[in-house]
Amino acid sequence: MKLKKILKGIGIGLLVLIALLVAIPYLFKGQIMSKVKAELNKSLNAKVDFKDVDISLFRRFPRLAVALEELHITGTGHFAGDTLLAVRRLDLAVDLMSAIRGEKINVHNVSLLQPRIYAVVDEEGRPNWDIVKPDTATAGAPADTSSSEFAFSLQQYSIEDATVKYDDHQGHMHLAIAGLNHKGKGDFTQDNFTLSTSTTAGAVSFAQGFIPYLLDAKTEILADVNIDNNAGKYSFKTDKISVNNLKLSTEGFFQLLNDSSYNMDIRFQAPSTDFKDILSLVPAVYSKDFSSIKTSGNATLNGFVKGVYSGQQMPAYEVHLGVKNGFFQYPDLPKPVKNINLAVNVTNPDGVPDHTIVDVPQAHLEMDDSPVDFRLMIKTPVSDLYLDAAAKGRLDLGKVTQIVKFDKGTKLAGLLDADLQARGYMSAIEREQYESFNASGKVALSDLEYQSQDYPDGVKVSSMLMSFNPKNVTVSDFKGQYLGTNFNANGEVNNLLAYLFRNNALNGRLALQADQINLNKWMGTPETAASGKPADTASSTPFAVPNNLDFTLQAQAGKVLYDNLALSNLNGTLLLRDEAVIMKDIKANALQGSMEIDGSYSTKNDKDHPDINISYDVKELDVQETFKTFNTVQKLMPIAQFLSGKMSSQMTVTGKLGKDMSPLLNTLTGDGNLLLIQGFLKKFAPLDQLANQLNVSALKDISIRDIKNYFAFQNGRMTVNPFRVKLNNFNMLIGGSHGFDQTMDYTMQLALPRTLLGAQATGLVNNLVKQASSKGFNVNIGDTVYLNVLMGGNIMKPSVKTDLKEAAGKAADNLKDQATAMVKNKVDSAKQTVKDSLTHVKNEAVNAAKDELKKQLLGGKDSTGSGGGLKGAGKAAEKTLNNTLKGLIKRKNTAPDSTKQ
Repeated sequence: MKLKKILKGIGIGLLVLIALLVAIPYLFKGQIMSKVKAELNKSLNAKVDFKDVDISLFRRFPRLAVALEELHITGTGHFAGDTLLAVRRLDLAVDLMSAIRGEKINVHNVSLLQPRIYAVVDEEGRPNWDIVKPDTATAGAPADTSSSEFAFSLQQYSIEDATVKYDDHQGHMHLAIAGLNHKGKGDFTQDNFTLSTSTTAGAVSFAQGFIPYLLDAKTEILADVNIDNNAGKYSFKTDKISVNNLKLSTEGFFQLLNDSSYNMDIRFQAPSTDFKDILSLVPAVYSKDFSSIKTSGNATLNGFVKGVYSGQQMPAYEVHLGVKNGFFQYPDLPKPVKNINLAVNVTNPDGVPDHTIVDVPQAHLEMDDSPVDFRLMIKTPVSDLYLDAAAKGRLDLGKVTQIVKFDKGTKLAGLLDADLQARGYMSAIEREQYESFNASGKVALSDLEYQSQDYPDGVKVSSMLMSFNPKNVTVSDFKGQYLGTNFNANGEVNNLLAYLFRNNALNGRLALQADQINLNKWMGTPETAASGKPADTASSTPFAVPNNLDFTLQAQAGKVLYDNLALSNLNGTLLLRDEAVIMKDIKANALQGSMEIDGSYSTKNDKDHPDINISYDVKELDVQETFKTFNTVQKLMPIAQFLSGKMSSQMTVTGKLGKDMSPLLNTLTGDGNLLLIQGFLKKFAPLDQLANQLNVSALKDISIRDIKNYFAFQNGRMTVNPFRVKLNNFNMLIGGSHGFDQTMDYTMQLALPRTLLGAQATGLVNNLVKQASSKGFNVNIGDTVYLNVLMGGNIMKPSVKTDLKEAAGKAADNLKDQATAMVKNKVDSAKQTVKDSLTHVKNEAVNAAKDELKKQLLGGKDSTGSGGGLKGAGKAAEKTLNNTLKGLIKRKNTAPDSTKQ
């Protein structure tokens, strides 16, 4: 019995303990979350945010595990909006009692899951990671850290699946690391200790200037680092570094001088002299059965980095690579690459970028007894680049597949013949002193055929000739086929060397003629799957216009297909500059009519949401085909689905595109006009509902022509200026707005002959007469009934309301509001004219209502015969608006109106 009580007590105790372990994290979550956010934002000149905090006593028991989910650190000031760090999960192991006491929180372990780091040094030497707020302690005194909410007593840390990008625009250096895994272990509470580290990376690329030292290299480093916190110095020595198949040994130190300056002295060398180890640095070779390759030859690699790095200074460095009598051959391929001799020397004696010298005095190899030779010398790359380079070789591309392995399905054929040389200072070209710069030679390509997994349809170039001279590179006789398009082109490139060596904008022109272009294939537009569902576009990104182009493309094409739009006889000019594509005088036939387009597409401000600015002038397009072709038209002009006939339109629109290259509707702002030349409106729900209410079948199917109106749109809503529709037996005046969500807010002034009204409509009118009589208005029914119709709801499920009590005044007010909401970039005089004319309409209608409402609420005959009363006001309103629109049209188009067909 006593044992049962003991066991029961233990069980209850365990349950209480488990309950506490589960409850404590939730009890202290808010406290910890607020402290973390406050501390980070207090310490950093950056915007810090995270999605959630995950707290657990089980994950890091006996310590409290605190994980920040979706942590983002974005810059402010000069780097505003740039993401410095984004971490999927930051996991901290903290002392439980310190969290409970609410004082300093002791952090023991840190781990980062899938961090993305983007470090930048701009052209002026400013680093984006300099975000720690300056120490406010008195100069010369130690910093006061008593206000910090955290105390670090780290024992270990880890980084898993990281992506790192480093761009030094001032030093022209670029580093990219993908698949980085790193962990370290040591007692960070000590001023001097040894940190044991392990690092692996799936792909490392490094380049300085135009020289790629590493490209997608697989890397592993095991090193013990001695850390001296007092001196900010990290010393190391290890021979456990591998880059692909190449083993390296290195020793030296790295020292922090201040927040933005570092001192270093690092030397490295490859102990092995086997050519195969150097060959592994070639990605295409290393990735294809590298272990089975037969090789011979000797190689050397060594270098150093020594000196101070800061925003204004670079360390001195040297890299030396040599290959003698290199040879390699795949055992299952018939041809080798042999007689590989290479010498590369990159030196900088003092860290001054302009003192960098790149010297490749010898580069020779033979592919199936076809020699290829190359040499290069570069000096003074910053002040005035000096270049001395030459390349010569003739290669049967069809034999390359017998020498080097490609992915399965790759086909290659053709003949490449190159003989080039260039010598001189870049300043001679910039000053147009072409006689002082020696450049000559040609590159000829014939009968090229290339097919691979990335290009399953294949690329063919029947002929291409590029001729080099000091002024430019002339491209002539360029003919080929790609994705079903047969094309030929010619043109010139004016600053190829400045583009290659200084990253200046590539300047030139190209004239292109093509028989047919399927842009859906060229741009990779997702096609509808066999199931009928659209393909997944989540991973799609817009086309990013390069920032180093200043190119003019004159294009002509017989047929062009883009999405569902088929164009013919396309011609126009595209300007690629300043990260934008500018369209000029683009003309084509489409949708049974013609189109003229000007505008721009820019990814300068936002790579994910390009800016657009488009103006078009279309003539005699088929309404139904236009509606079915353009998703945007379906939102801007939903009534088109009920129209058949021809239309012409002029419109200007600005806004943004989404990642799938479709317009983001709520960002669109624009205005324009539309002329419905001839058409037939039927099965339009608002008019069908009104026709049923009034029992007037003529409202269901309407034949219309020569209707021109003006419209404007912004913030997801389109406003339509009042316009008149003339029918056989009656007239309508319509104005209002609709949303891209298909909601409506329109007002219609309708003058119906009484003879068209059926019994149901007559009953409605009589009921309104009784309502007016009950309020002291004696009315007589005339030959014409004037209705004010309010159309709301959704275009497919409308609400229609007739309002006869204050029809004239209210309708004029509604139409005035709609007109004054027109787009603001209309000329001021036009806006004032519309406003004044509508005010006049309102005043006339209201005055008429005061005098005649009792006698002619529903359109009674004018006893004076002068056309006064509401009937006269309605006619006057129509006349005023008509004259106003005519005046605006006349002023807008000094030339004959092209939309009047």
